Amino acid sequence: MEFDYVIVGGGSAGATLASRLSEDPGTNVCLLEAGGRGDSILVRAPAAVVTMLPGRGKINNWALQTVPQPGLFGRKGYQPRGRALGGSSAINAMLYVRGQRQDYDGWADLGCHGWEWDSVLPYFKKAENNAWGADEDHGGAGPLHVSDQQSPRPITRAFVEAAHRQGMPLCKDFNTGDNEGVGLYQVTQFHDSERNGERCSAAAAYLHPLLGQRPNLTVLTQTRTTRILFEGKRAVGAACRRSGQDHEVRARREVVVAAGAFGSPQLLQLSGVGRVEDIARHGIRMVHELPGVGQNLQDHLDFILACKSKDTDNFGIGLAAAAHMPGHIAQWSRDGTGIIATPFAEGAAFFKSDPSIERPDLQLHFVISIVDDHARKLHAGYGYSCHVCVLRPFSRGAVFLQSGDPLADPGIDPRFLSDDRDLAMLIRGARMTREVLLSEPLAGYCHKELFGIRDGMTDAQWEHHIRSRADTIYHPAGTCRMGVDEMAVVDPELRVRGLEGIRVVDASVMPTLVSGNTNAPTIMIAERAADLIRGDSLHD
Repeated sequence: MEFDYVIVGGGSAGATLASRLSEDPGTNVCLLEAGGRGDSILVRAPAAVVTMLPGRGKINNWALQTVPQPGLFGRKGYQPRGRALGGSSAINAMLYVRGQRQDYDGWADLGCHGWEWDSVLPYFKKAENNAWGADEDHGGAGPLHVSDQQSPRPITRAFVEAAHRQGMPLCKDFNTGDNEGVGLYQVTQFHDSERNGERCSAAAAYLHPLLGQRPNLTVLTQTRTTRILFEGKRAVGAACRRSGQDHEVRARREVVVAAGAFGSPQLLQLSGVGRVEDIARHGIRMVHELPGVGQNLQDHLDFILACKSKDTDNFGIGLAAAAHMPGHIAQWSRDGTGIIATPFAEGAAFFKSDPSIERPDLQLHFVISIVDDHARKLHAGYGYSCHVCVLRPFSRGAVFLQSGDPLADPGIDPRFLSDDRDLAMLIRGARMTREVLLSEPLAGYCHKELFGIRDGMTDAQWEHHIRSRADTIYHPAGTCRMGVDEMAVVDPELRVRGLEGIRVVDASVMPTLVSGNTNAPTIMIAERAADLIRGDSLHD
């Protein structure tokens, strides 16, 4: 099989890119995805994420693990990542967050011209079909449905009011480039009459409407890419495994690696691109030495505070909760509203650890259920959680090969809390978050604090709690970073440095982690990449 473009990975970036490149009927595009279609009821019904996120059975989920983390008392972290068309947008909380203007202006300051806020804003808007309509900050005609939450719970509004009383300004729109304040997240959720309340993954937005309808787009699911094919320094295709058989898919123009912050560096390394010490010991032939591959891993480390509650108008576990579930399902099936439509993380806050700093450096996700170890430890009854993370962590990790077997999981070492500044900031954030939880009107919902959190805790005691329970909130990035220096993996046009016919397009190219959730920025990166690629193709 031969195509103009071969895209490896059908996640948020790959789905977007495949759709945009195949808009040209004279261009043939092949998308390779290791998972399935990502259109089951478990994906479409937002609350059904509880069946996928914990990784039991690895439903649409790679369910990866880190290596033991010294900063977390030697624990292995859990890294759920989407394995289906739509990638992690098929199993996430649907939160639509762009980050801060300074994030992107900072990329430009590092030499990545064309990626400053004013340049990327048109691509955010191009992707977006916001229920608010089009204005100077938002798009109203793009494929990606963005809406207010269908049925935020009263307890979430109590969280917003409590945080406001603690001094946080109210914020209606977290996506203008300045996200300071507290409010409700907007979500990637359908808001039309036909699919109202369903999850709008990147695949649902960009790919599913095209399957079988666009003859120049070939989408191969359940297809595991094992390496990139090179002739000299030029990428010419991909080797893949499908139904137990090995195949080659050739690319006349380019191969685009869009396998995510873990999968993209792993695939490059399996293909002989990266650091010699990461590749040669596995018996893989070196194609091109590129020292930045797999380095610069950044992620948002998340610490959870939680309370049991007697309030039953949220998401609970037990006989009483189960008895109400058929009614909830019927309501959602009828009109897309109710608790089945929840993103779980309903309440948002971006705030400063110190009032003297320029912009928020901490983020809260207020969740209408008790979350413990990624919902892998269940608590009977009702309750709520509040997650705090450091937005711009100083710790840096790496992704590496654990084996030359292309079907083996990558080695993931975020090196959480390897920089003491992250710990100090997380302690401050946890203290401030608890003040919100114990403030009215939210305090009235708390029946009992969980995890042994109590009054009068010292910094050392907070540190022990954080090292004992903190883990990712699912925003890995930076492992094939964009730049102009020797450690950059791709240039500002996302071409792999020193090679021809190959780019990387996903969150791995971020030089620094954005100050918020990563799905919307990843889609933006792919929207801009499509224009970059089309611009190059005009000069072939």
